[in-house]
Amino acid sequence: MTGKSARILVVDDDPMVAEVVARYLEREGHLVECADDGAEALNRALADPPDLLVLDLALSGTDVLQLCGKLRGSERGQGPLIMLTALGEEIDRVVGLETGADDYVTRPFSPRELALRVQAVLRRARGASVPAGTGVLVDGDLAVDVGTHEVRLAGKEIGLTAREFDLLVHLLRNPRQVFSRSALLDQVWGWSFGDSSTVTVHVRRLREKIEADPAEPRRIVTVWGVGYRYEPVT
Repeated sequence: MTGKSARILVVDDDPMVAEVVARYLEREGHLVECADDGAEALNRALADPPDLLVLDLALSGTDVLQLCGKLRGSERGQGPLIMLTALGEEIDRVVGLETGADDYVTRPFSPRELALRVQAVLRRARGASVPAGTGVLVDGDLAVDVGTHEVRLAGKEIGLTAREFDLLVHLLRNPRQVFSRSALLDQVWGWSFGDSSTVTVHVRRLREKIEADPAEPRRIVTVWGVGYRYEPVT
């Protein structure tokens, strides 16, 4: 696919929802495939990774947390993921983010809203949200290659989602600068408004991957009552 088009895998066991979503995204120029159960989705996503996955959090007969864990645990399952969650339930939104989702859309949703979220997530995944430039950002045993989107800690490659990568690069490029959650939503997510728990969850996930002790972080430090800053270890 070229330009803004992408190959998207929609996973939903409601055939009406899947059909509506697929038709709308196809009108936007995307190539859409559908799956109605977790096992099929996992096999297809790992065998031939799509550019983006749209996954229903309430997929019947499937442990979605386990499914996402298997996806995120594989090098071939690190692509962007949008979760469909229940209306107005904060716990569903947080769970969706905890599973490794880059974004979420609450039911009922308009196909247009989903299409806009898809475009935003694809732009970020393709590097549009990371400031221009290449090279390697190094802090002690942490090395981030902006050009190849590779992250290594003590020489070992670690897998980050597209949003986790963007957040880490943004913090590394602005060491010791304090960012509020709303500022990070604007500068990393590109949202003028949104749920601050999105930032909180992604910071927590990032700490789990790059901090020796996530409970006592040395790099991504909380500034109580304000937000977060990156504290170089070197």
